[in-house]
Amino acid sequence: MQLTVNGADYPLDDLEPDMPLLWALRDVLGIRGVKYGCGIAQCGACTVHIDGEAVRSCQVAVGDVWGPVTTIEGLGTPRNPHPVQAAWIAHQVAQCGYCQSGQMMQAASLLAGNPDPTDQDIDDAMSGNLCRCGTYPRIRAAVKTAAKALKEV
Repeated sequence: MQLTVNGADYPLDDLEPDMPLLWALRDVLGIRGVKYGCGIAQCGACTVHIDGEAVRSCQVAVGDVWGPVTTIEGLGTPRNPHPVQAAWIAHQVAQCGYCQSGQMMQAASLLAGNPDPTDQDIDDAMSGNLCRCGTYPRIRAAVKTAAKALKEV
């Protein structure tokens, strides 16, 4: 079995195909941006993209991955952040930061499919990503800022 993660190919022949993608990313590949939150796809901390679609990596078996995987590390770089990452910094969204990689991955997926989301669109898309610090107003503002930035690209 082989996974493409953030543009790099990884042979994973020694893994059981039913291992959650989350554990393959964190424990086998050492990609730590994806977080374990609840293990039941209710919090969104483990959100990654598979073939461009936001998914909860705790609920996808590594053997069932259907396309390239992108984690927060592959979304942008420190020198060239994705507009969502830049907006998160500009709005100082993170407090504890634990959920934020999943939040950003969900937001990037929203904006890829809806470049001009309303407040309700944002709330609906982000509702499955929990933030115990309650930074929801800043998250919404950051999504709007990222949407504007993506239009300018």
